[in-house]
Amino acid sequence: MHQTLINAEVLQESLGKADIRIIDCRFSLADKESGRRDYEVSHIPGAIYAHLDDDLSGEIIPGTTGRHPMPSVADFAELCSTWGINEDTQVVAYDQGHGGIAARLWFMLQWLGHDKVAVLNGGWAHWEKMGLPVDSEIAVPERSEFQPASPKNSLVEAGDLLRLQQEDNWLLVDSRAAERYRGEKEPIDPVAGHIPGAVSAPFAGNLNSDGLFHDRAALEQRFDTLLGEQELSQTAFYCGSGVTACHNLLALHHIGRTEAKLYAGSWSDWITDTSRPIATGK
Repeated sequence: MHQTLINAEVLQESLGKADIRIIDCRFSLADKESGRRDYEVSHIPGAIYAHLDDDLSGEIIPGTTGRHPMPSVADFAELCSTWGINEDTQVVAYDQGHGGIAARLWFMLQWLGHDKVAVLNGGWAHWEKMGLPVDSEIAVPERSEFQPASPKNSLVEAGDLLRLQQEDNWLLVDSRAAERYRGEKEPIDPVAGHIPGAVSAPFAGNLNSDGLFHDRAALEQRFDTLLGEQELSQTAFYCGSGVTACHNLLALHHIGRTEAKLYAGSWSDWITDTSRPIATGK
């Protein structure tokens, strides 16, 4: 069973097995249909496509939710059933390479108690680089029945953060690029900056120059430096819309640290209320 990362060579050996479901999560904010088009041209054999906006997010309510709110448990469970996922299914998610989109699907399945889910290390870019098999056939999985467990206590809301900011034992971690955290550059959301008190830990820091996750020792060193003696159960990660923050949570799970939480609404949700404080700089 793979619960965090799976390497391309290992996945190749599992292609065609009935108990594996491969999900292609390629997506670009700059061109939201590019991932679907790329999938239709070429993908890992047997993969089905998941669109970040349509499949991995709930209803957006302008001025109320962030850009990628979590879907309802019922809606996501139904989607997993149509994908043919049940309690015996090993799910493997991949995206264009960095893993930030695939990690969102990983988090959502973990959130509902499905632990047999992993992200393909290096994603599509590494798979292609290795010259591994590709296909253009659109897979149509046989329906199964996905039975979600009660959601894990792994989410926090904006109201929680306003309260928790008053407690010295809580830590909030911003997973966006450092220049977005500092408010120097904001290419997506209408307001720049970060949530006061948050520290910066860009999710890309989990990857080496080849686009693969650092080994466990390097990840342990990274999070030891970042978190010190901080209790993970009192630590929450956020990003722009609750997607790439899951990358940091995935990295933590990979080194056996599983208690941190996600602010799923993230920055795009925080700024919907102009009364909430904003910070800039370091």
